[in-house]
Amino acid sequence: MPRALKLSLVPRTNEFYDLFSRAGENTLEAARLIERRFREYPSTSVTQADIKAIEHEGDTITRELIQLLNTQYITPFDREDIFALATRVDDVVDHMDEASELLDLYGVESPTRQAIEQCRILVGAAEHLATALKELKGLNGVERELVALKELEDEGDRVVHDAIADLFRDPRIDPLIVIRWKDIFEALEDALDACETAANVVGNIVVKNA
Repeated sequence: MPRALKLSLVPRTNEFYDLFSRAGENTLEAARLIERRFREYPSTSVTQADIKAIEHEGDTITRELIQLLNTQYITPFDREDIFALATRVDDVVDHMDEASELLDLYGVESPTRQAIEQCRILVGAAEHLATALKELKGLNGVERELVALKELEDEGDRVVHDAIADLFRDPRIDPLIVIRWKDIFEALEDALDACETAANVVGNIVVKNA
């Protein structure tokens, strides 16, 4: 019979904030590596293994957060919000990993201008998300970061819309190339959308704890 999980009555709230800060830093590192990988591809020093290592680190942080959540009686904010935020931040890196993996899987010869632009926007969004997570304890300036992230997400929507429209606008483009780049564009957009979703969870925490 499995041993029952014991809830600790000794507050370890700072550990939650430290782990969320680490998750934000890991997300930002992933975004910066993705941007460099796309920008320099195929002659890039950033490999898919490098991205995968960051993704695994994100998984580790998420597991630590959930384990801490499951053993703590006292939490810094609502338990469901902690779980939601941990998993939503993890999703961001998962989508980045997927986009990066498609470069090799599809045998891409060189990146498109729009994909590089998406990566630039993604780095900016990750910077704002990382700062918001770092400031989660005091909630100082968090809303400003969330507003800036939303503006970047809106910009990203325009970029991916134009990128996909361009693919279908030119009948000379090989249909296989259209499919490949549509998938890559959408994977990068999924990562940016995941940033916004995580930011929305942070926003809910701010409202509840203001």
